[in-house]
Amino acid sequence: MGLKRRNPARTRLLTAPEVLAVMAASAAPAANAEAKPAVVTKAADVPAPVVAAPRKITGDERHTMIAKAAYRHAELAGFASDPVQNWLAAEREIDAALERKAS
Repeated sequence: MGLKRRNPARTRLLTAPEVLAVMAASAAPAANAEAKPAVVTKAADVPAPVVAAPRKITGDERHTMIAKAAYRHAELAGFASDPVQNWLAAEREIDAALERKAS
């Protein structure tokens, strides 16, 4: 049968220091058999995650976001509302969301 019980010891997740030790061991040259893997002992030795700067939304992306939001407004109103009012409400909603995201 295709279902096998997994050994819990094999499914354990590695901690950050263990991952770094494994990566250092695999990057070491094979000729140097006496080299010991680097072991991270302090949390300060773990590099901080890289935070990317928020990217700028282009005019076409903003327009697409507003169009989708305006359609959603019209759909909620049963398509019986004014399309211009839907567009203006969606524009305010998207601009507020983008401003919150930027700050």
